Amino acid sequence: MDVHHIRAQFPGLRDKTFLDAACVSLAPRVAIEAVEEFLHMALCGPERSATLHHITMDEKRAQARREAARLINASEDEIALVESTTHGLSLAAQALPLERGDRVMLCDLEFLELALPWCQLSERIGIEIDVVSHREGAVRVQDIADGITGKTKVVAISSVQWTNGFRCDLGALSTLCRDRGVWLVVDAIQQLGAIPIDVRQTPVDILACGGHKWLNAPFGAGFLYIRRERLPDLRPPMAGYLSVEPPPGGWGEYFQTPDITPVRAYRFTTEARQYEIGGTGNYPGTIGLAASLRLINELGPSRLAEHIFRLTDHLIAGLRTLGIRLVTPVDRQYRSGIITFTVGPVRENVELMEYLLDHRVCVSVRYTSRVGGVRASCHFYNSLEDLDRLLNLVDVWRRRR
Repeated sequence: MDVHHIRAQFPGLRDKTFLDAACVSLAPRVAIEAVEEFLHMALCGPERSATLHHITMDEKRAQARREAARLINASEDEIALVESTTHGLSLAAQALPLERGDRVMLCDLEFLELALPWCQLSERIGIEIDVVSHREGAVRVQDIADGITGKTKVVAISSVQWTNGFRCDLGALSTLCRDRGVWLVVDAIQQLGAIPIDVRQTPVDILACGGHKWLNAPFGAGFLYIRRERLPDLRPPMAGYLSVEPPPGGWGEYFQTPDITPVRAYRFTTEARQYEIGGTGNYPGTIGLAASLRLINELGPSRLAEHIFRLTDHLIAGLRTLGIRLVTPVDRQYRSGIITFTVGPVRENVELMEYLLDHRVCVSVRYTSRVGGVRASCHFYNSLEDLDRLLNLVDVWRRRR
């Protein structure tokens, strides 16, 4: 894979070593150009009429659904465009047929946005939340299995944990949830764009993914996947414009029909897009997302993942040579693009982060449930030279202390 060719898509790399896609990524040229093209269209209105202008906007926006479906091997009718992972997970929590006393299982490594919808439902309708504890930064499927009871209705989990990059055994978890009749809700924002997920090979019920991290589309847009077979079991949201099947001839012709009336028998879609905002959505965001997704799909998600694994292998070997303690699991089966390490107490990790930032190496310090440290994100636009620069600076910082 020609990393130098890929890096040309990311001019933001010219003046920095960027290793923080797990926070918010840089956007590629193709995404910026797609947004600029849309803004020019909005500025000039080149279509014959505003109606045609709106139809063109909708067609450009729909490309994000197609590219998201392609990324995870889903069908386009299983994809809804949302604002963010949080938005998607909130929609899912509201749609699931939960009642007082039903139980939802989470783990204690999660980012707060995965827990918040369930905490709110706990207060609102009285569901119960069970928390599975990690084991040295790992979440074991067997521990989840041991915690499931007859009242457990949902297992909600991040496929990759945000502080240490632990990647769960999604295949085993999928099998467990199907065998037990439990909904599997997945937050995939720290995985997709780096390590592929195929929802046909690894069935999940609901998956949410924002675009601003590993998908390189920091424009306030993401997608929600709902397995087609599960859609009828959900409580649909309040109807909006996109929930209604387009009339024969399309909306343009419909609005020119004199005898239409707002109160009538509507035919509602059974597709996942019924979960989208019913009115005018984030057109620039979804158009930018479509372009970023298209770039990933064209480069080949499996090829990108193999490159990322080579990068993480290199970084792990370098940190071991320096005698730095790894927080991230070493086994590729449980690894992602995130490599977290620690040089001591929190204060020292923050000092190292600030030193690296002073030298234009972008990393973060993240913790939850006492798991974390200095977090480096190895993405497909990174090179071995990026990681050598990080390792050299870590070595220099440690020698100066």
